Amino acid sequence: MSQSEIDKALKTPTTLTFWSWLPDIQKNIDLFEKQYPAIKVNVENVGNGPAEFTKIRTALKAGKGAPDVVQLSTSFVSSFVATNSLLDLAPYGADKLKGDYLPGMWSQIVSGQQIFAIPQDWGPVGTLYRNDILAKAGISGFPTTWDEYATDAAAVKAKTGSYITNFAPDPEIQVIPVLEQAGVQPFSYDGKKTVTVDVNSDKAKQALSYWQKLIQSNLVSVDPDFTDQWYQGLASGRYASWMAAAWGPLFLQGTAKDTSGKWRAAELPKWSDATPSVDAGGSSNAVLKTTKNPIAAAEFAKWINNDKSSTLVFATQESLFPTAKNVLTDPQFVEQKSAFFGGQQVNKLFGQISQTIGVDQHLPYMDFVDSSFNDTLGKAIAAKGDLSAGLDAWQKALVDYGKQQGFTVK
Repeated sequence: MSQSEIDKALKTPTTLTFWSWLPDIQKNIDLFEKQYPAIKVNVENVGNGPAEFTKIRTALKAGKGAPDVVQLSTSFVSSFVATNSLLDLAPYGADKLKGDYLPGMWSQIVSGQQIFAIPQDWGPVGTLYRNDILAKAGISGFPTTWDEYATDAAAVKAKTGSYITNFAPDPEIQVIPVLEQAGVQPFSYDGKKTVTVDVNSDKAKQALSYWQKLIQSNLVSVDPDFTDQWYQGLASGRYASWMAAAWGPLFLQGTAKDTSGKWRAAELPKWSDATPSVDAGGSSNAVLKTTKNPIAAAEFAKWINNDKSSTLVFATQESLFPTAKNVLTDPQFVEQKSAFFGGQQVNKLFGQISQTIGVDQHLPYMDFVDSSFNDTLGKAIAAKGDLSAGLDAWQKALVDYGKQQGFTVK
């Protein structure tokens, strides 16, 4: 795509439709429209995550009503790649943006030389913990190794009555990051017809065996997350810590506002010096192949997620943890101090974590990854049962489904 073609498209009166679940995304659209007044972007909030994805698929199947640009969870990009629904943005200049994003995020929106979305936000994982509860248990600072963590879990329970954390039966926010941190690569997809499923390897079972011991010793709870009980647990001190993605600090300030000043943030404990950092998803903007305005749509997706005027708004006004390096290094973001976390520079911590996140891939049927989890490993966690058997059942379900869908499963 030549620059003259792009310039012409951006000066041609055009209306784009954009589906996004972000409540304040209009701020970024206003910035784009000010830069390119010939382009009008109509944003529609058609629901979050799976609700939106279902509507996209329905519109594509019907051949009408599909938007030009969509917000997608990065873990679901491969699902739309598999159905040939997304425009390859590499010919539209997205290939020039690779160096503007960290490899851990960029790997989630590409397949070979093809680029199927532009990163918007993501969730490097760390720990948020109650400094006062740990101090009451005689613990100074958060444990840096999982061996120390298990010892501290016993002290916290004995001396304070709190659980050191809650191990929720949640695949994408809890279990998959735990597996990846233990050196497991649960999934891979070649962008065509071959997938790899490896959720019950020896490393996976070793990691889950660790958590099973804590759960069955009643040192860790297994409350479902994002429920009333869980919200109350965060606010009441039932949990002394929360393994949280980078959006967690601001979320927690709304959920447990009366505990301000008592929390701190830290990296996850490690298995060894080689233990990688991990993430719990994120989101991106993709252009559907059905768009009648591919150049304008591609430029919009690129601009709002790459131009610093827009990325800084995402990070400082809309509570999105940035994927763009131009914000990850900006003092306005990095050096913010949080009173809720005792004056700690939480953004700086999560920014450091994000630097060492490795390649992350997803299956082209993540909907089934989530639903099958609930019937297998999720059920075993909730029952405080045999997590190894739960991993085996989950593996079988994912392999069988992949084969039924016509994939070659390794």
